[in-house]
Amino acid sequence: MKLYYSPGACSVGIHVVLEEIGKPYELSPVALKDGAQYKPEYMAINPKSKVPALQRDDGSVLTEWPVIAAYLARTNPEAKLMPTDLEGEIRCMEMLDYVCGTIHPQGFTRQFRATNFTSREEDLPKVIEQGKQLAAKYFDTLEKGWTHTGTWVLPSGYSVADAALFFVEYWAARRSGMSLPPHLDAHLKAMLARPAVQRTLQQEGLPA
Repeated sequence: MKLYYSPGACSVGIHVVLEEIGKPYELSPVALKDGAQYKPEYMAINPKSKVPALQRDDGSVLTEWPVIAAYLARTNPEAKLMPTDLEGEIRCMEMLDYVCGTIHPQGFTRQFRATNFTSREEDLPKVIEQGKQLAAKYFDTLEKGWTHTGTWVLPSGYSVADAALFFVEYWAARRSGMSLPPHLDAHLKAMLARPAVQRTLQQEGLPA
């Protein structure tokens, strides 16, 4: 397998999942800041022009964070990265969708790529601030919904849902200077203590 990624992008969560699984894989960096995602070489891999993309051993490519995570979890059941019961599975997918479909684009794309939301330079600070406010709102929603006493997102234990939540928590704490609510702060600390996460951050040249 080969993971197409950009250091510190949302692909860091899939990188963590691959490290948790522990099977051989390759890394292929895509320099988003240089616009590499729009060049023909990468668009031949993923015409959606974004990361992550996972090239499987048969040469076929998967795109979209939740799909890649679900594929890796289900094809590596020994890693126990997704619940096997229906309720656990749908709750896991619910978190993947909320992180990737709401928190990421509304909370953080507004902060990191504000020009996607306005063409007026004078409005950029407002877009960034709105992103921070939305991210804080979404985190508060998760905090209030954290009704179990465990460390991980799902009561059943560690899963790909934790890798998803990790990348937005990491952005909040390391890139945006945001404070996380108690359960999410504890979750981030627990994630940073995992060897798979430590290896991933080291490989991508990111601070722990």
